[in-house]
Amino acid sequence: MDDWHSGAALAVFVGAYALIISEKIHRVAAALGGAALMLAIQATDDESAFYSTHSGIDWNVIFLLLGMMMIVGVLRRTGLFEYLAIWSVKRARAKPFRVMAMLIVITAVASALLDNVTTVLLVAPVTFLVCDRLALPVAPYLIAEVFASNIGGTATLVGDPPNIIIASRAGLSFNDFLVHLAPLCAVLVVVLIGLCRVMFRKVFVYDPTRAAEVMELEEREAIRDPKLLAQGLAVLALVVVGFVLKPVLHYEPSVVALLGAGMLVAVSKVETGDVLGDVEWPTLAFFAGLFVMVGGLIETGVIGEVSDALADAIGDNELGGSMLMLGASAVLSGIVDNIPYVATMAPITSDLVENMGGGDTHVMWWALALGADLGGNATAIGASANVVVLGMAERNKTPITFWQFTRYGLIVTAVTVAISALYLWLRYFALA
Repeated sequence: MDDWHSGAALAVFVGAYALIISEKIHRVAAALGGAALMLAIQATDDESAFYSTHSGIDWNVIFLLLGMMMIVGVLRRTGLFEYLAIWSVKRARAKPFRVMAMLIVITAVASALLDNVTTVLLVAPVTFLVCDRLALPVAPYLIAEVFASNIGGTATLVGDPPNIIIASRAGLSFNDFLVHLAPLCAVLVVVLIGLCRVMFRKVFVYDPTRAAEVMELEEREAIRDPKLLAQGLAVLALVVVGFVLKPVLHYEPSVVALLGAGMLVAVSKVETGDVLGDVEWPTLAFFAGLFVMVGGLIETGVIGEVSDALADAIGDNELGGSMLMLGASAVLSGIVDNIPYVATMAPITSDLVENMGGGDTHVMWWALALGADLGGNATAIGASANVVVLGMAERNKTPITFWQFTRYGLIVTAVTVAISALYLWLRYFALA
C-alpha cells in the first residue's frame, strides 16, 4: 500500500474512534461506517476483511460470542441467575462492598479458567439482579467485573486470546503462564479490590430494609424450570471441558460454543427464535466493524510501522526493552483490539528475543502479554469483554458511556501496569 492509503486508513480509524468517544452517534454505526469507508478507499478488500486470519474479521471471536450468548439465553429462562444473585448477596450479608469484592474474585478466577468474554456473559446477568435487589447502581459493579476479567484472564494461556498467540509463537506452556503470571495476577486482583473501594466509595450505600428482604429469600424458589436447568448446566459443563481440552481435542472455542448451543437448543423445548432473540446482535456487529477497521490499518502497514519503530527503539537492551514493550503495548491495546496487535507484534518480539540471545526467562514475552492484556482495561473498547458488557448494559437499559468506563479504566491500567513493571524488574533483573 502507498502512503496515501496509509494516511487515509489512519484518518478513517481516528475519525471513527473520535465518534465512538464523543457518542455523537451510536458506536455500532461508527464502527460499521468506519469499516465501510475502509473498504471504499481500498485500505482493505473483501478477501482481507472477510477471509484473512491476519487482518480480517475474527470469526472465532464472533461465533464464540454467538454460541455463549445462546447458552446464556437458555439458562436465563431457568431462574439460575436469580438463584446465584440471592446466594451471593446472602453470603456477603448484603453489604455492597462485600458483594463487589465477591463478584471481582469470582470473575477473576473464572476468567483464568475460561476466556474472559465467556465469564462476563455468565456473571453480568447475576450482577443486574443483585443490584436490582439491593437498589444499587449496576454500572460500577459491571465495570469492576470487566477489570477483574481482564486481569484474571492474564494469568493463564486460555484466559485471553492474545496469550494463545504468544504461547504458540514463543513455545510456552500452560504451566509457564501459571508460574510466571498467575502470582502477579493474584496480587493485582487484591489491588483492584482496594482501588474499587476508593473509586466507587459513594455507591456502597447499605439499605437495611432491602438487605433484610433479600436475607429472607429462599434461593431455591428462584428456579423456575429444573429440567431445563439440568440440561443447560450439563451442556455448559461440556463446553467448559471442551475449552480446557483444546490442546487434546483441537477444537477452537468458537466450535465448542456453537456445538454446545446447538445441542442445548436441540434437547430443550425452548424456541430457536426466542434463543436468537437474546443474542446481542449490535455487539457482534460492532466487533465486525472494529475488526475491519483494524484490518485496514494492518493491510496499509500502519500497525506494522508502529511495531517496527518499537523494535528499533528497543535494540538489544533487555531491561529497557521489556519496560518499553510493557508500556507501549498497554497504550496501543487500549486503542486497538489486542488480538491483531499481538498477532502483529509476536514475530517482531520473537526476533527481539533471538537478537538478545534467546534466554530462558522470556521476559519480553511476559511484557508483551501483560501490556496487551492489562492495557485492554484502559478504554471501553480496549478488550472484547469491555464491549460485551457495555452492550449488555445498554440492552438492560442501564447504559455505560465511553468516558464513564474509561475514566476508571485509565486509573486501573496505570496502577496495574506500574506494578507489573516493578514485578518484571524484580523477578527477571534485580533478583535474577
